[in-house]
Amino acid sequence: MKFTITKIAATVAFGLATQAAYAHDHHGGIHAKANKAVKADFDIFHAKITTEGNIATFHIAVSGKAGKTKPNKVGKLAGSTVFSYVWPTTIDPSVVGFETKSGILAFAVTSHPDFNDTPLFAGGGGEWHSHWVVLAPDAACGQDALKVVDIPAGTKPKLPKTWPGLPLLIDSPGWNPIFKGNTLEVKVPFDDIGVVTASGFDGVTAALRVNASVHAPLLCVANVFKVASGDLSLPGKVNQ
Repeated sequence: MKFTITKIAATVAFGLATQAAYAHDHHGGIHAKANKAVKADFDIFHAKITTEGNIATFHIAVSGKAGKTKPNKVGKLAGSTVFSYVWPTTIDPSVVGFETKSGILAFAVTSHPDFNDTPLFAGGGGEWHSHWVVLAPDAACGQDALKVVDIPAGTKPKLPKTWPGLPLLIDSPGWNPIFKGNTLEVKVPFDDIGVVTASGFDGVTAALRVNASVHAPLLCVANVFKVASGDLSLPGKVNQ
């Protein structure tokens, strides 16, 4: 059997990623097998949410270096791309300031160099930053695809105080994502931590795309890289 330098390098890289997975603290959360078909920095093998006091820590571990890859800048909002690490949850959107039962509340860490929706974060949209988003299915985004819920023109839904002004159910609270090696963590305070400890969750890496016409649906999930559970069933239990 012949091995090229490229094949040897790929084999070594995968082996190192596997070693990192075994060295990682696997306690609790959702576990997934490494997948060489997924880009290593989006290849989730562990996702969990833990709490201490009123602080929830959102955690994702990947096979490669977390946060390594960001979207290419296209120079305009229309058609631009958002890369994201996401924790969809069963928490009701009203907990963070949206309308009750308005969709799937998800915490996300994103990068999108073509627009800035981070009034409380100095790094701008191109740097990794955090959001709350409300997701819902929309056939206009593709079969079984999700979108960030649009705000119809002329309506005034209930919104968080740190809503960034986009016509979407999105919040920009400014909680700082911490990347360290193959892990990403964000600490998020809650007024009622009980709603978190009672919730289910999942872990997802994905690319979203702004509609070319910048119109509803404005922001679709265009490409799912990896789902920790495999089926987006939100099986994760906080602190378990």
